[in-house]
Amino acid sequence: MTETDTITTPTILIDADACPVKDEIYKVAERYDLQVITVSNSYMRVPREDFIRQVVVSDKFDAADDWIAERATDLTIVITADILLAERCVKAGAAVLSPAGKPFTENSIGTQVATRAIMADLRAGAVGQNIGGPPPFSKADRSRFLQALDLAVTKLKRNKV
Repeated sequence: MTETDTITTPTILIDADACPVKDEIYKVAERYDLQVITVSNSYMRVPREDFIRQVVVSDKFDAADDWIAERATDLTIVITADILLAERCVKAGAAVLSPAGKPFTENSIGTQVATRAIMADLRAGAVGQNIGGPPPFSKADRSRFLQALDLAVTKLKRNKV
């Protein structure tokens, strides 16, 4: 896949650098006969399957996000924990899920972006203090993700057949 390729079939785009559910995505994609594109700033192991492609972008800030956002359409499901990338992809018409199974939608993304900004401000003002971070990824998160991905794929396939 090159920088200028466009997506013409239902595809899952993975913001892959820190995605904890890649193996689950591969299994679902194979079951539903979907293409998967992992996008990262460095090489990582991916299964050697015809339906999986790996794109390694430069280490420039937001290079992976830009690659994904430029290709996000109503034919794609984007998997990312990055709220700003999610916002760009939602605006482009993609279905977007966090690795914990939380969907990013037109109705929720504004609130999620605002919450992110508030949390960034709190972290900036709490120098030297431990204000916590996200909870550890759990089996319940993995299960919720699989349910949400299955629902997103079903909707995508129904709308594109």
